[in-house]
This record gives sequence, C-alpha cells and structure tokens, in this order.
Amino acid sequence: MNKKIEVQELGVKDYKETWDFQEELFQAILQTKIKNRREELDLPTQNHLLFVEHPHVYTLGKSGDFKNLLLNEAELEKKGATFYKINRGGDITYHGPGQVVGYPILDLENFFTDIHKYLRLLEEMVILTLGEYGLKAERSKGETGVWLDVGTPFARKICAMGVRASRWVTMHGFALNVNADLGYFDNIVPCGIQDKAVTSLNVELGKKEIPVAEVKEKLLKHFITLFEIELS
Repeated sequence: MNKKIEVQELGVKDYKETWDFQEELFQAILQTKIKNRREELDLPTQNHLLFVEHPHVYTLGKSGDFKNLLLNEAELEKKGATFYKINRGGDITYHGPGQVVGYPILDLENFFTDIHKYLRLLEEMVILTLGEYGLKAERSKGETGVWLDVGTPFARKICAMGVRASRWVTMHGFALNVNADLGYFDNIVPCGIQDKAVTSLNVELGKKEIPVAEVKEKLLKHFITLFEIELS
C-alpha cells in the first residue's frame, strides 16, 4: 500500500482544464489497478491532492436539477461565468476567486474502503481548520459539507463537497469559501437547498481578506494527520 501523496498547487486554472487533468490522474490509477488484477502484480498506485482556484463557474452534479441554476446563457456570459454538468455526486455549486478548492485523487485501498468515512474525514479536516480561526463548524445531518450554526435559523454553509469514486479511486472534492464573492451564490439554489445561507471565512471573521496560503497550509496539515499519509 502506498500511503504517500503528491500535492500540487495549480494556482488559478480553468475548471474544464482542471477536470481533464483530474481525469488523467484518476484514469492512470484505475489502469494500474486493472493491470494489477489482470496480471497478478502489486504495482503501487499513486495518490494526489490538487489545490486550485477557479474563475467563476457553476457545476451541476449527476443527481442535480437544472432548475437550481437561476441564470440563462446570456446572463452567465454577462457575469463572466461558465457552467458544466459533471460526473460527481451532489447538486449545483459555485466555484470562483477567493475559494480554496481541493481535489484529492486517492486510491482508497491504500487507506480504507469506506466512502462514508472518506467524506467524514474531509469534513473533519475543514472543521479542524476553521476551529483554528475560532469558528465552531459542524456537520448538518443528511447534508454533506461543513456548516455554521446548524439547527438554528442562522445555519449557513461554508464548505461544499462532492465526489466521484470508481474501484475505490476518488476525484472531485471540496470547496471552502475563504474570501469568496457570495453574490455569485444568489444565482443558484446552492446544493439544491433553498432555506439555508452561504458564508465565507473572511465574512465570519469580519476581515477584508484571509491569507489563502495560510488556510491551505492548515488544511494540508489536518489532511495528512487524518489520513495518516506522508508527503511524497
């Protein structure tokens, strides 16, 4: 089992280009696993974590409803945003500047074979990170992601998650609002949930901007600990 991970910082990158890159890494792991089974080999499979920031984009998961996008094509163009129907779970979400997006592309057979546990660990990574900023973040029963003030009229989502897995290989991941322009969420019904707001770390802390590199560093630290993983 390979418990090492290669972390790549992609900077600001187009959503479709990043999706294609994820797919390449994902398929390479799958092909190694298929070769191992066919030829009774034990070649190690690689693990990756991509950090990226996207230009304004809306993505709709496999089970999502197009009605949750409240813009037509012309309005999308006016806002400088793009739209993609993609192959992760979940409904609609937004990615854009000021958001830390992370795509773990892991062979879970290197760690554990439990998608539920995988999602809970990703949530825990974000909860622990936000705790370092003095925020009490939580899970919301039946809803993937990380929230504040769960169970109150002020419940609001700060981190969205959606993943795809095949043969225990993962792709897609999480999007944590750090310095996000929350106005872009007004153009969708985020994750198909109509009665809850969305927030960002800088808003919660009453600051103009939070250093994104610092947030990534904290996320990575907790990721390494929770998954008992080593940097490659």
